Amino acid sequence: MTSRLALVAAAVFLLAGTAPALEPPTFSDEVVRILQARCQTCHRAGEHAPFPLLTYRDAAERLDDIRDAVRGRVMPPWKPVPGFGDFVEPRRLPDAEMATLVRWIEAGAPEGDPAKLPPPRAFPSGWRLGPPDHVLEMAEAFTVPARASDVYRCFLIPTNFPEDRWVTKVEFAPGDRQLVHHILTYLDTGSAAADLDRADPGPGYPCFGGPGFLPAGGLSGWAPGAPPRVTDEGVGILLPKGATVVLQMHYDNNAAESRTDRTRLALHFARGPIDKRQRSIAVLNRTFTIPPGARRHEVQGSWTARVDMHANMISPHMHLLGREMKVTATYPDGKVRPLIHIDDWDFNWQGGYVFRRPIPLPAGTRIDMVALFDNSAENTRQPSRPPRPVNWGEGTTDEMAIVFVGVTIDAERIGWRPR
Repeated sequence: MTSRLALVAAAVFLLAGTAPALEPPTFSDEVVRILQARCQTCHRAGEHAPFPLLTYRDAAERLDDIRDAVRGRVMPPWKPVPGFGDFVEPRRLPDAEMATLVRWIEAGAPEGDPAKLPPPRAFPSGWRLGPPDHVLEMAEAFTVPARASDVYRCFLIPTNFPEDRWVTKVEFAPGDRQLVHHILTYLDTGSAAADLDRADPGPGYPCFGGPGFLPAGGLSGWAPGAPPRVTDEGVGILLPKGATVVLQMHYDNNAAESRTDRTRLALHFARGPIDKRQRSIAVLNRTFTIPPGARRHEVQGSWTARVDMHANMISPHMHLLGREMKVTATYPDGKVRPLIHIDDWDFNWQGGYVFRRPIPLPAGTRIDMVALFDNSAENTRQPSRPPRPVNWGEGTTDEMAIVFVGVTIDAERIGWRPR
């Protein structure tokens, strides 16, 4: 019996030793399909990314960049931790696709059979959501000097509508996608933004941490690869009559020459009934002090719902010292629901995240925010040398601990109907 088992084991060993090695992936078959699905939205001519990834030559010239970016989870840019919240169109690269890209590079980046190439991905031109009802545009172009990074500037766009408008779709068109890093919008129904604009020469005014005033709402935002904002049926974003739209632009110019931008955004007004207003609540803490040298200083904030509502999007916000933020909802029965967790905060890649399905927040639900900050000298994003005590504020060397949650109120019945 022993000799028979030995013969069987030897046969298995020989068969295993002669089995063909697993063929590496090729560009023409597996790799290009991943690039089409995950990368080419930005990595093509005229878009934000600094180089294209359309052809084999494009990819072959950037092998080290691709490997380092996907291994480090730098690209595609997607900050939420998987499984902690469920979002529309997550851009996180699946583990299996990351392994395929790395294995292809380590195998020498074989091109494969060009006959297996899929058709090139077609990208729509013009407005993705179709002809808009109204287009807002910066009053004049703004020029960013050569080699200027992290330029934050706010620009005013008056609307002058004589009546309130309900917006259901918002689409952004950056004038120079390689210059514009991301965009946030705010609404001003008073004169605060105009006062800030008049106090600073040139178009707009500097605005690193926020717009510099208490906004009356916003019209969503833009980041590379993010889809246009479309509200749920029956939900509208209120654009008050006479409101000024303030664009907070983040510019990053790596070029050896100056570049110019004049961004537009397209608005679609409600065609059907509006019964609920898109609202925003802020869970925050303004009273903290981050001591110098602290590597993981914790700041907490809470907010409790007084009426039944649903959350449809979420947007964390910190500055340069931020390292991590976790947000949860604790229901009246004690059950805890994860909303979002960002464990590698990067001020340059902040954004808003739309939940795949609206999340119920019955009255009595408590939303908790836990933010962690690194105020040590070893923090590569440290703006102060040496580190200093840091409090809440709008400036570059100040901090914020806040998460905005987009909500609708269950009992609300606005009753607006198109004429």
